[in-house]
Amino acid sequence: MKQLRNNVIRAGLGALYFSGAHHLLRPLLSGVGAIFMLHRVRPAREDAFQPNRHLEVTPDFLRATLNHLRSREIDIVGMDELHERLVQGRFDRRFAAFTLDDGYRDNRDHALPVLREFDAPATVYIASDFAEGTGRLWWAALEAVIARTEQIEIQIGNSALRLDATTPGAKQAAFDRLHDWLRALPGEHDLKREIEALCVKYGVDMAALCRGLCLSWDEVKRFAADPLVTIGAHTISHCNLARQSEQAAAEEMAVSRARIEHALERPVLHFAYPYGDRDSAGIREFALAASAGFKTAVTTRPGMLFAENAGHMTALPRVSLNGNYQDTRILPVLTSGAATAMWNGFRRFAAA
Repeated sequence: MKQLRNNVIRAGLGALYFSGAHHLLRPLLSGVGAIFMLHRVRPAREDAFQPNRHLEVTPDFLRATLNHLRSREIDIVGMDELHERLVQGRFDRRFAAFTLDDGYRDNRDHALPVLREFDAPATVYIASDFAEGTGRLWWAALEAVIARTEQIEIQIGNSALRLDATTPGAKQAAFDRLHDWLRALPGEHDLKREIEALCVKYGVDMAALCRGLCLSWDEVKRFAADPLVTIGAHTISHCNLARQSEQAAAEEMAVSRARIEHALERPVLHFAYPYGDRDSAGIREFALAASAGFKTAVTTRPGMLFAENAGHMTALPRVSLNGNYQDTRILPVLTSGAATAMWNGFRRFAAA
């Protein structure tokens, strides 16, 4: 099903490009700017089984994106300046901001050198448990579990399942089944229980995985010292905030922010909602982020920025740089706003 979805999206992007429709739609849909969303930046892997490929782009694709924006005379700004331009209505030039979620070490090792080539700022949203080395990157852990076995035995509800994992295709099908099941569990404690049981059963050290992939506090401090880097908050545990009580959700925001501020000895003014889709962040979460004093908060809802976004600073949409679609031909489609508008039913602006 996910492969079909990817193929449909790829076909839609291709149709917009080859038809030239994005040129016609650009004046109507490109808005005043965009916030680009990334997670990991690293050289391409050759593994046949890469279920989290959508979270990874290569340094070359990031470089191509930055070069495309510069060629169109789009200003690349940090989130502080993006906030200022929206509030002040300074739309004489289009602008773009780059954001990276979670706090992966490759942001420093592979993204930062490319950003420096273009003097391009970026905001990196840190989940504080990840910096502590105790976080649950359950999607990466699930990939590691399935990669190392040829059969997954698991109890889902009243059913004992044996999932084939002998081929890359079978591994992908098993990953999709278990990923959707884990995401649909009613609480974070349920997800924690199930992914930890899988890791124990199949010999995956989830804490070691976190320490291997994510920046430690000392590394975050050094990373944040670069003038191009702004650090934002991304909760304590990377939980689905919409499934928390209001008090717990507020604490996830406030405590993560306090931990980062303690480590960096500077204010943290920007926030990203984990998962960030409509099932994970809504009107309540937008209000909580505003009450917490964040200047901006970003979702994963696709969209360009318009003047109207100035009234919804804690519900900002982003444009995903998705590892499944690393084709430089789609860059003018993305910056035209046609792709996100197509996803949104051709609504220009939708904050809630």
